[in-house]
Amino acid sequence: MSNFINKVYKNNAIVYKVLLFLITTVSIVYLFPKGGQFKYDFNKGKPWQYDNLYATFDFSIQKSDDEINQEKQNLTRNNKQYFEFDNVIVLAAKTNFTNKINYIQENDSIELQQMLSLISIGNFVIDEVYKYGFIEIGSQGKIFNENEIIYLRNDNEVTEFAYNKLLIYKEVLQLITDNIGSTPLNYGENLLLNTLLEVLKPNVSYDTTFTQKALEESFKNISYTKGLITTGELIILKGDIVEGRKLEVLNSLKIESESKVWSESNYIWIVCGYTILVSLALLMLLLFLKKYRGEIYQNNNKVTFIFFNVFLMVLIQTLVIKYNSDFLYIVPLSILPIVLKAFFDARLGLFAHVLTVLLLGFIVPNSFEFIYLHIIAGIVTILTISELHKRANLFISISQITLVYMITYFAFSIIKEGNASQINVNYFMMFAANGVLSFLSVFFIYMYEKIFGLVSDVTLLELSNTNTKLLRALNEKAPGTFQHSMQVANLAEAAANEIGANSMLVRTGALYHDVGKMLNPMYFIENQSTGVNPHNDLSPKDSAHIIINHVIKGIELAKEYRLPDRIIDFIRTHHGTSLVYYFYMKEQELNPEEKVDISKFQYPGPIPFSRETAILMICDAAEAATKSIKNPTAQSIEVLIDKIVEKQKSDNQFINSDITFREIEKIKKVIKKKLMNMYHLRIEYPD
Repeated sequence: MSNFINKVYKNNAIVYKVLLFLITTVSIVYLFPKGGQFKYDFNKGKPWQYDNLYATFDFSIQKSDDEINQEKQNLTRNNKQYFEFDNVIVLAAKTNFTNKINYIQENDSIELQQMLSLISIGNFVIDEVYKYGFIEIGSQGKIFNENEIIYLRNDNEVTEFAYNKLLIYKEVLQLITDNIGSTPLNYGENLLLNTLLEVLKPNVSYDTTFTQKALEESFKNISYTKGLITTGELIILKGDIVEGRKLEVLNSLKIESESKVWSESNYIWIVCGYTILVSLALLMLLLFLKKYRGEIYQNNNKVTFIFFNVFLMVLIQTLVIKYNSDFLYIVPLSILPIVLKAFFDARLGLFAHVLTVLLLGFIVPNSFEFIYLHIIAGIVTILTISELHKRANLFISISQITLVYMITYFAFSIIKEGNASQINVNYFMMFAANGVLSFLSVFFIYMYEKIFGLVSDVTLLELSNTNTKLLRALNEKAPGTFQHSMQVANLAEAAANEIGANSMLVRTGALYHDVGKMLNPMYFIENQSTGVNPHNDLSPKDSAHIIINHVIKGIELAKEYRLPDRIIDFIRTHHGTSLVYYFYMKEQELNPEEKVDISKFQYPGPIPFSRETAILMICDAAEAATKSIKNPTAQSIEVLIDKIVEKQKSDNQFINSDITFREIEKIKKVIKKKLMNMYHLRIEYPD
């Protein structure tokens, strides 16, 4: 058991990668829909590429969504409109009329014959008003035609008649005045008119609930099929164009086949298939990192970052598909290559993007179109995105990506439809929204820097500003060191550009590599302006300790000012495990009979572990050593640079930095040229 634990501990990096691989695979498979998939791939307007297809089972031809929606619209337009007849209002009107007439009879001196006429006319008008019903304008919920047939619910009885038989206020008033005017009432006309207008109330209202229930019942009776295909029936011949009824039959066969494939018994097989496919894609990503990006592969934090971004894109896309697949193209998948290029390189960004799009191709409709669109957009992203710290560049690049989306979709549409009249403008709106959302990549880059401790070009640009708090302090307290750092930064940037390394990273690292000297500036010769050397009063060991300690102090200062780890790496490694040679030799001179402990005069390391940190080591040593030449010439500089680099190579300072001899020679050539230009030297020609 202890041996097993020891092996796990020794190989913890590999164990972590295996666990990360398994967790990511399981998470992505969990997100995928678990239904079966149709074994044929077809597109509208394209030839059928397979053999003649015959039905292997009976199935119904499904109506399209447009057909079903059209039927629903027709049913809604022709749906029965129900109104409710309120008898309580009718009885109340009659009762109120009788009570008011009795009150008038008791308090006014009206002749009996006159009163009987009032009662007769009033009851007649009430019966006529409520014969079909009295409706208030605006209460019906919609506008009806005069001859439109409606249905009036009176308790449990439903009566069918034209809408214009219902009376409105204007018609009720006309009915009252017509009946009063046709009968001589002497002075009782106004009395009867006012009484009827007071007691007559609308008693018919639009029955929204019952009408909606009737419509829902109609929807339930809609048939979602429009024909039957029997076993053995020919569906489509090889080479036939997939369109019209053939397309409808194929879509119906696809739906029926997928529903037959899925069952509890074969669920495990489907999950197993997805697991294999997802595992292969993620394995390819790991192998790519191991073979071509060894530095990233060795860093579990960076591997986690890459896998997390792939999973995040899959998660967002699957959530959108589950919510509404119509918004498929609103997800800004181009964020993935933008982010990966910002932190790593274009090749890795494109590779990860292509694998992610292929994974999503399993679950999206029109997978070929989806994959083509996003891969083309990913390539454009990699080709156009550069210098993210410049907002104009990002805006122009995302505009180009959006334009490519639109052009590609336009091409697919005219291929499918045969003309441009059927293009869905909503897709162009989604591509525009996709472009706007792509600007979130700036937010993601900032967030990932804080979470994963990575450094982007945007941050490097900010840190390389000499007005930052730490660099200002270095300039004030150790101006000689500051000038040395500036010179080294210029040399390192030129060397990095020559061999294709990250020039902005190495320049920023060079600016900060000697910040530890600001705590004891006068112990470093570039800051000694008075000619007084404090090392004269110290032993070689103490002097070496102060010199070596500037690396440790620099790391502490960098952490205090919250510099990223990638910049701190330059402080750690710029001297590697080299010797403070001057004081080591001085100690030997003072103690010729004793064996000098070399570790007391040796930097703690580590040695450079990237091309950028190796470049800084060479440039730092070269710039400092060149200043020690009293009368610099082109030849003396060239000899000195060769000597310094050969010494570093013989001390194995570059064995972990993945830098080649050819690249070192290019670096030396650039440094020599730059230093000669600094000292305005020309090559000396022989006499």
